[in-house]
Amino acid sequence: MSQPRLSDTGRYLRRLGFDKPPAPTLDTLRQLQWRHTAEFPFETLATLLRQPVPIDLESVERKVLEQGRGGYCYELNQLFLTLLLELGFDVRSISGRVVMNAGEGAWPARTHRLSLVTFGDVRYITDVGFGGMVPTAPLLLDSRDTQATPHEPYRIDLNEDGYMLRANVAGEWRAMYLFDLQRQEGIDYTVGNWYVSTHPESPFMGRLMVARTGDGLRKTLNGNSYAVHRIGQESERRVVTDADGLIDLLEKEFDLTVPPRELLRPALAGLL
Repeated sequence: MSQPRLSDTGRYLRRLGFDKPPAPTLDTLRQLQWRHTAEFPFETLATLLRQPVPIDLESVERKVLEQGRGGYCYELNQLFLTLLLELGFDVRSISGRVVMNAGEGAWPARTHRLSLVTFGDVRYITDVGFGGMVPTAPLLLDSRDTQATPHEPYRIDLNEDGYMLRANVAGEWRAMYLFDLQRQEGIDYTVGNWYVSTHPESPFMGRLMVARTGDGLRKTLNGNSYAVHRIGQESERRVVTDADGLIDLLEKEFDLTVPPRELLRPALAGLL
């Protein structure tokens, strides 16, 4: 079965600052990943509203590139993978288990999508859909060293079942997600996305999580708690106390085109 193609690759590339298709090099990948996390927010407005989250390419492209929205890993990393394939990268999708808030030793469901890019015999992981701690640069898979990014340093540890991604946050190496290189097909992502977007125990259901990177900073919104994290500085935090204030924040700080206020306001009021 052939890989679906983007309907307008040029529009996508222009959003990422390219007037023409760039060469499939490591430097290009670094630029694409950094710009992607700054341009397209991670957001869970659909699951907050308990709406379906279709992950076929046409639906994702319409939502992100036409409707002014963002998405989560099954959307953003699928879109990014398709772009990389069309640019000529040697890339395939893989998956992982998010342990960021579960603690060491946890073995949660396989609900994260990312990609593996190979240059000759050198392998990198690339990820544009991991919320407030998304890596902003490709990470060398077969290195156990600390790896710098435009934001926090990361490290990939070996694990008896594959690999563990860690980020250095406030001087502490925190676990992000477990992953391996097992072949994945579309049905694997369909099942994972179905759990994330419909199961009552999914951490995304009825929750508002939004994240976007910037030059030396990250913006995050978790429920009604908004934070700006600047590299090497104390985070700025504030609590938003009304639904319209949250909508204004989504539009101004995250540059999202939100659903109609009359639809969104009751769901946000429920968070407060």
